[in-house]
Amino acid sequence: MHFIYFWGLQISRRRWQPLGLLVAALFLSLGALAQRPAALRGTVADSLSGQPLPGVSVGLVGQPGGTATDALGQFRLTGLAPGAYRLRLGALGYRLTTQAVTLVAGEVRGLAVSLAPAALSLTEVTVSQPRDLNQNLAAITHIDQTLRPINSAQDLLRLVPGLFIAQHAGGGKAEQIFLRGFDADHGTDFAVSVDGLPVNMVSQAHGQGYADFHFVIPETVEQLKVYKGPYTARFGDLATAGAGEFLTKTSLDHSQVKVEAGQYSTYRALVMLDLLGTHHLLTKKSESAYVASEYYFSASPFVNNQCFKRFNGMGKYTGQLTDNTSLTLFGSYFTSSWNASGEIPSRAVADGQITRFGSIDPSEGGATNRANAYATLTMALPHDAVLRQQVYYTRYNFSLFSDFTFFKVDPVNGDEINQTDTGRNLYGYTGTYERDDQLGVRSLHTTLGLGTRLDDSNLALRHATKRAIRDTVDIGRLHEQNLNAYLDETLELTDRLRVNAAVRADLFVFDFRGQIADSAKVFGPLWGRVNAARVSPKLNFYYQLTPAVQLFVRSGLGFHSNDARAVVRGTNPVQALPRATGAETGSTFKPVPELVVNAAFWYLRLQDELVYNGDEGTTTSVGPTQRFGFDLSARYQLNRRLFLDFDGNYSHARLLDAPEGENFVPLGPVFTSIAGITYKQPNGLSGSLRYRYLGGRPATEDNSVRALPYFVVDAVLAYTQPRYQLGLTVQNLLNVDWNEAQYATETQLRGEAAPVTDRTFTPGTPFNLRANASIFF
Repeated sequence: MHFIYFWGLQISRRRWQPLGLLVAALFLSLGALAQRPAALRGTVADSLSGQPLPGVSVGLVGQPGGTATDALGQFRLTGLAPGAYRLRLGALGYRLTTQAVTLVAGEVRGLAVSLAPAALSLTEVTVSQPRDLNQNLAAITHIDQTLRPINSAQDLLRLVPGLFIAQHAGGGKAEQIFLRGFDADHGTDFAVSVDGLPVNMVSQAHGQGYADFHFVIPETVEQLKVYKGPYTARFGDLATAGAGEFLTKTSLDHSQVKVEAGQYSTYRALVMLDLLGTHHLLTKKSESAYVASEYYFSASPFVNNQCFKRFNGMGKYTGQLTDNTSLTLFGSYFTSSWNASGEIPSRAVADGQITRFGSIDPSEGGATNRANAYATLTMALPHDAVLRQQVYYTRYNFSLFSDFTFFKVDPVNGDEINQTDTGRNLYGYTGTYERDDQLGVRSLHTTLGLGTRLDDSNLALRHATKRAIRDTVDIGRLHEQNLNAYLDETLELTDRLRVNAAVRADLFVFDFRGQIADSAKVFGPLWGRVNAARVSPKLNFYYQLTPAVQLFVRSGLGFHSNDARAVVRGTNPVQALPRATGAETGSTFKPVPELVVNAAFWYLRLQDELVYNGDEGTTTSVGPTQRFGFDLSARYQLNRRLFLDFDGNYSHARLLDAPEGENFVPLGPVFTSIAGITYKQPNGLSGSLRYRYLGGRPATEDNSVRALPYFVVDAVLAYTQPRYQLGLTVQNLLNVDWNEAQYATETQLRGEAAPVTDRTFTPGTPFNLRANASIFF
């Protein structure tokens, strides 16, 4: 019996054992299911226009980390434990939004969120930037663009903290740029772009990197991104001191007509028209289209009437073709002409030959025009990837008459020259593939970029007298192409520490075919082809010490190309693409909720600069240079209505191969500062009082001639209502005498026995009052 009972028990156990295993497996599966992570996916759009919003900060309240929306306004948060959360979405210029979300195990929740525009409040500004880490001045530049009055393309350039500009040829010529110890001429070491379209002209007739920004209508610009130093793989040529990206609006809040009038016969008219409103053109989804045009005229305070005329016209279409695809089309046309008083010798003013606003050669001036077009297609791909492709085209013409030395070279006819850059065709393509991945519990953001740019133009340098051509010094056909690719990785090492590592490769083809005997090669014309390449690695670290303090260490190699004529003429291949080595450390932080501060110590070394002097058709090398300095920017909100801002920048620049005392970098700024106070009242009244200070600096290598400092105060008053705006602008409120552009130039005036090295300058604008009125509809 015992045996039978035991045998039966054994049979019973054997029967129930598989069932027990099945039940145990079921419980284990349910437990695993309960632990399966959840995810959040969504899109963020502007509540007024319906357009997707890229770069919106997305995170969970009380949780570390976070992400940001991509180019199509999409985001995702993965690896979330089941439970209740509060989703936090914030963007500069929009109301901070939180939304309750409850996630169950394994769920992938989809959300569509709209953000409403809101008045600026510095308490809501964050210092963390989860997607575009190297744009560490995002908060600063957005505050400036919201508060500072913008009435010209020059005002847009001045939004770059620490950047100073100087106009010295009648208003129509590209401004001279000063930044981080560089006299970057017209853009040699600062890259400028609009919606991805390059502004700088390589191997331009007047100067390498020539960045004429006047084709941009300031009211159409929505955002500025500033990148200082050679730390971002997206930027290659000319981006040694930094780069500025200007983004135009995707849609208009309203149509606008604006007129301005001021002293010295200055007039401006602007029209911006929303073409679609709530209607549709190509798709039933979100889309917008608008056109804008601008006309400007000024006689100027100069004795030689500048007769500066400028016309701008542009149109832009943005459409959401499908949930995963958007298309942008853009076209613009710009034309300008002007007279100039040039740079006048200080001694000519001191001895009474001319006044401060007089001229030695009144025939200086020029004309230029530029047509632009681009198409951008952005697509969301599987595996959380975004593909953005852009093709662009520019047609460009330029002619400039200048006289820098007067009668030094030709005592009879004078030294006037004519530089032309005609029939330039600029073709380009840029493609980027972005993807978010998980490495365990850590996020990895990858960007792969590929691009090319081709410039094809006719360049010439001629002698002239009163704009009548006498002879040709140099003329030829330019063909210059850049092929580039880069890989950029941003890895979240911990909840607080992120590392950005990247590498960029550039290949250049310099080709110039001269048509007459070259001054440096009397046996024949300048003719040649040179290939050159650069590989530029970058390594950057960002540490979120607290929600209010971000620390950074950045480093990278970069370069700027030199003029193709100089490269073809030179014998050292390394001089085609001089290496730039840079590093900096600093912090963006908020000591109190109403105060945003950015501070950085930086260092930059240039391997060599082979400079083509377009004024003489000659080539010189200045050798290696070294710069270091300190940048400080602060923005403070005193109360709901009052805002303070301050920028202070110090730099120390030296030539490394020159002896002590003769190693100063001419015209490199030493100390600059901009500051102001802005008043904004809820009923529409606003005002701003600001100063610009550029300190004295060496104008020669031995510091024997110095550029004088200046301190200029400007004021703006405006009254804005939903249907109209009235405004007043005062330039140089204190009516001080100041020199906008200054040089140490060897010149010879008529009647002088020999050339004299003297400080030459272009006087800055005197007290200048302008009024404007706008109607919105």
